[in-house]
Amino acid sequence: MPPAVVLVTGVSRWLGGALAAELARDRAIDRVIGVDTVPPSPEMLRRLGRTEFVRADIRNPMIGKVIATAAVDTVVHMNISSTPAGSGGRGPMKELNVIGTMQLLAACQRAASVRRLVLKSSSAVYGASSRDPAVFTEAMQARRVPSGGFARDSLDIEGYVRSFARRRPDVGVAALRFTNFIGPRIDSVLTSFLRMPLVPTALGYDARVQLLHEDDALAVLTRATTGDFAGTVNVGGEGTLLLSQVIRRLGRLQVPLPSPALGSLGRFTRRFGYVDYSPEQMRFLNFGRVVDTTVLREEFGYTPRFTTEQALADYAATVTPVIPPEVVAGLTGRAQGLVARIGATAGSVGERLRPTPPPPGLRAVRDA
Repeated sequence: MPPAVVLVTGVSRWLGGALAAELARDRAIDRVIGVDTVPPSPEMLRRLGRTEFVRADIRNPMIGKVIATAAVDTVVHMNISSTPAGSGGRGPMKELNVIGTMQLLAACQRAASVRRLVLKSSSAVYGASSRDPAVFTEAMQARRVPSGGFARDSLDIEGYVRSFARRRPDVGVAALRFTNFIGPRIDSVLTSFLRMPLVPTALGYDARVQLLHEDDALAVLTRATTGDFAGTVNVGGEGTLLLSQVIRRLGRLQVPLPSPALGSLGRFTRRFGYVDYSPEQMRFLNFGRVVDTTVLREEFGYTPRFTTEQALADYAATVTPVIPPEVVAGLTGRAQGLVARIGATAGSVGERLRPTPPPPGLRAVRDA
């Protein structure tokens, strides 16, 4: 049975607005209500179609009146900030993420009309450390529990959602743990890094990266909102790339720095509102993170259209490279040729230096 009245938080951001617009095109849904603290851009407002925008703060108990008055039966919580810069600092970011979620869940608990809750969570709940497994399944936990930042907020939010599910067992709850978003239109933490012409990385590390195309993220959110899946599911594209490969394919220049220098750079960029090199983000850039998507394909019923490699290629088509791809290919080819020649030379030298075996008679004497 499709939802009748859907409320989407964070509708002024690209993904939240795109979801509201997609739901508004579904005539089986009576009403779509979009909530945010700031109004959508004129372009986004045109895309929202028949979506009803309500300027409201989920940190305020007034959100309960919006849900009760409209008899909302499905809530999609997407108003979760991943960077302090986008929220005015770490304090306001935590208040929006944690306090806002608590107020929203309290409103949902009081509203008898609510029968479904969809949470846009993150694979950041698994953390990033040198002790991580090759892939994380939904049953696993972080080997090193995040101590702060967006990852800590995500853990707390999922905890509150599980408590809500116990108090309201009649509500179907779906928690979607997304990997890093990428695409021509979406703005994410990772795309902010990759837009820089010089990309600082940790010296001695080359993280594995798993990406999710924006179109697949939108399709999963739409299916979770209109379907009946309940539980937690990892959402990511098939395959992985090394961070160095990602940087090279986008025509960027990688600048390996010692970890202390990278930490100093992070404090500088955060202070002046540039790219967010938070400690949790630096750990991700060191160790990476990969999730298992078996539940997504077999139980949730969705297979992403884009692999990690294809998602990156689609994003790369919109990015002006600092180094033209043909130059990168030429340098890579020459480097591979040099390695091959060095290997061949080492092999021939080894053959010449290999001692000649003694005649059989002499070997018998030595053995005696």
